[in-house]
Amino acid sequence: MSEAVKSMLAKPIQLADHVAKAAGAALSYRAECTEIKTKAEHLASLLRQAARSDLYERPAARVTEETAQALSKALSLISKCRDHNGILRRLFNIIPAGSFPRVVDQLDNSIQNVSWLIRISSPDNDPDGESDLHGLPNIAQNEPILFLIWDHIAKLHTGSPEARADSASNLASMARDNDHFARKIIEEDGVAPLLRLLKESRDEGREAAARALGYLARDKESVARLVQAGICSVLAKSLKEPPMKVQAVVAWAIGELCAKNPDFQDSFAENHVVRLLVGHVAFETIQEHSKYSIPTAPAKAMSLHSVVLAHTKSVRLGSSDAQNFGPNINSNKNNNNGTGNELPKPNAPKTHIHSVVQSAMVTNGSVGVTRGRLSEDAETKAQLKAMAAYALWCLAKDNVNICKSITESRALLCFATLLEKGTGEVRKYSALAVMEIARVAEHNLALRQSAFKPSSPAAKAVVEQLLRIVQIGVYDELLLPCITSLGCLARTFQASETRIVGPLVQLLDEREPPVAKEAVIALTKFACTENHLHVTHCKTIIEGGGARHLVQLVYLGDQIQIEALVLLCYVALHVPDSEELEQAGVLAVLLWASKQAHMAQDVKVENLLPEAKARVELFQSRGTR
Repeated sequence: MSEAVKSMLAKPIQLADHVAKAAGAALSYRAECTEIKTKAEHLASLLRQAARSDLYERPAARVTEETAQALSKALSLISKCRDHNGILRRLFNIIPAGSFPRVVDQLDNSIQNVSWLIRISSPDNDPDGESDLHGLPNIAQNEPILFLIWDHIAKLHTGSPEARADSASNLASMARDNDHFARKIIEEDGVAPLLRLLKESRDEGREAAARALGYLARDKESVARLVQAGICSVLAKSLKEPPMKVQAVVAWAIGELCAKNPDFQDSFAENHVVRLLVGHVAFETIQEHSKYSIPTAPAKAMSLHSVVLAHTKSVRLGSSDAQNFGPNINSNKNNNNGTGNELPKPNAPKTHIHSVVQSAMVTNGSVGVTRGRLSEDAETKAQLKAMAAYALWCLAKDNVNICKSITESRALLCFATLLEKGTGEVRKYSALAVMEIARVAEHNLALRQSAFKPSSPAAKAVVEQLLRIVQIGVYDELLLPCITSLGCLARTFQASETRIVGPLVQLLDEREPPVAKEAVIALTKFACTENHLHVTHCKTIIEGGGARHLVQLVYLGDQIQIEALVLLCYVALHVPDSEELEQAGVLAVLLWASKQAHMAQDVKVENLLPEAKARVELFQSRGTR
């Protein structure tokens, strides 16, 4: 027990002894004082028992405070019964008729509260982890949920493994359903026992603890308190430890914390979380798609892809060593231009490659491919990949350094494979992760050049999958992120890459407003002046029928009028002499838009519209006007 709790208990114990002694010496109201004495002695005994227990500090503070107040009132009442000065003194110390029953009730409440505090704080009194509640303790009558929170947190401290897992699940449900409950759990010191449960418990307890911690991340303040409690290192360590179902919940929790408070993305990165998450995404992913293989560096700097391929080949050939190592999920920055390594032959002694892989795994704390991991069911593996991709998406938001770590670890190749071969949430979060990396790369030249250079096989693989999904054009959870990604990468494409703009233009033709809007925004990034190939891209937009679609959107597209007008202005500005623009009536729509106050005064077009209109007027005939 902490010294703070001991000092808290000292005062009520002294008061209880004083009340009992004073009540025994009372000269008036002897029957009532005798009852108070009995209550005080019982309370003193319970308080001494509590002092020998390992009390849960938060309710202990409330209980001891209210107990001290009840004893102080009892002592004040008893002092009026010790009269040595006769009738006159008693006349000026009249005791109301209801005073004794009220004090007795308060002492009874304190006895119940202390008894409850001892019970929830002592595992010996509740061996099966099933609290004999007998209703709410009086201290929690005004806020019943507080009693439930206290009870479950106390079980996390003292309960059996099964009871701790059950309490963690209950706390997770409470935090999920109500922000106030989540804040109360944090305020009542529920984070530390949950972290301890995640580190030390069985699989069920670890999974429940990770889920509860994820639901506690409700806002920036709550995430800050979780991080202050040391959650980053605990979650990072848990990512290394099987089973996969626990790792999946841990990855989800990391994503939740970063989504609610991006300020702590780097705190997770410092604990090597990015490398561990990429390892989970890469497990049994890259080897399924060997056509995207990347040349590897010498053995001292093996890439992730090489290690996974080596493992797969060894298993296929029956190598006994293959079970001893897994994908090296360490991000290696020097493996871009190396040469391949020869795979070991069956039954041959360990090669240098095997030694390097095993050494890297020990050094970096990588997640090994064990028999248990390989035998996990497909649904659990897919869930882990999905949650790892979700966490990487949340970590990457507006963070250049983390995006750089992700792309240097060959994660783009994994995302490309999952976009093609994955299903459900795996594809969804892979697409969102790529989108977030592309958004950051759009505004960071160094990242753009390193991660999405045209000669990069990984970049090519990603673009192929993004383009394929856009060409299919089915309005699902993948389409919008893929459109956004292509738009953000607009400045990475060379003049020889002519396949991208056309499919985006097709999405302007009577599509759902969100799809058309995202396509317009993406095309604007191809057509804007900042793109050095803007003239080429504008011509491609015109050739694909984009002018006609844009005219319709400016006139009729209520939700995307401004965006469509911006794109149309760029096209008119850069290719003003196009016959297609004249046939589509672009000049007329520009003149009409300049007379619409809400359009002409919009900050996006107030300078662009007059310039585009003047250019088209200069090149097109008076007859069109």
